[in-house]
Amino acid sequence: MAARVAVVIPAGGVGARFGGRVPKQFIRLRRIPIVTMTVGHFTRHPAVTAIVVAAPEPHVERTRRALAPVARRAPLTVVPGGRTRQDSVWLALQAVPDDAEIVVVHDAVRPLITRRLIDAVVSAGAASGAAICALPITETVKRVRDDIVDATLDRSGLWAVQTPQAFRADLLREAHEKARRDGVVGTDDAMLVERLGHPVRVVCGLADNVKITTPEDLRRARRAWAR
Repeated sequence: MAARVAVVIPAGGVGARFGGRVPKQFIRLRRIPIVTMTVGHFTRHPAVTAIVVAAPEPHVERTRRALAPVARRAPLTVVPGGRTRQDSVWLALQAVPDDAEIVVVHDAVRPLITRRLIDAVVSAGAASGAAICALPITETVKRVRDDIVDATLDRSGLWAVQTPQAFRADLLREAHEKARRDGVVGTDDAMLVERLGHPVRVVCGLADNVKITTPEDLRRARRAWAR
């Protein structure tokens, strides 16, 4: 993996759905803050040359302190995040070195990724320009309106998307710039790249790659970590 890889980690949320006063990225999983565990995967990766974390503005210094134990090899920068996740990624992109060829975007509250998954997504992103990891949906999917089933959807071809996602750096910047011009807010960075007409490759994700947004997610992550 010869490409120079930069990592952007939006950690700007305040955990409104989680409840409590502590932003969810600072909650501890096995005595380690979630954001520390997440970033640690990338500071240990030999292809990563820079990491930028976008933190809630009131918690920038707290984030720097939490990341100090893993700030070993790759340069690690913490910047204030924005109002939305997309804003936070955009702000973090401004701090990504110009010589980065691939930018990986990963949620701060997905701490159970693996080196193998990172490698697979980065390799696919380097080969095709854009790649995500996802899992095929196995449950029946229904569209609901006003608490009434409106339709049962064909789940074949439907995938639940995760992070990390990897993009050619110039492509990701172009996608964000166009979204800002058009006033579009996407649900993930791949959606912004899709708007450019660029294909996005999919690699298989991990069932344990939990995004911790609720107390039940935290319990699930703790069970997965204990296995």
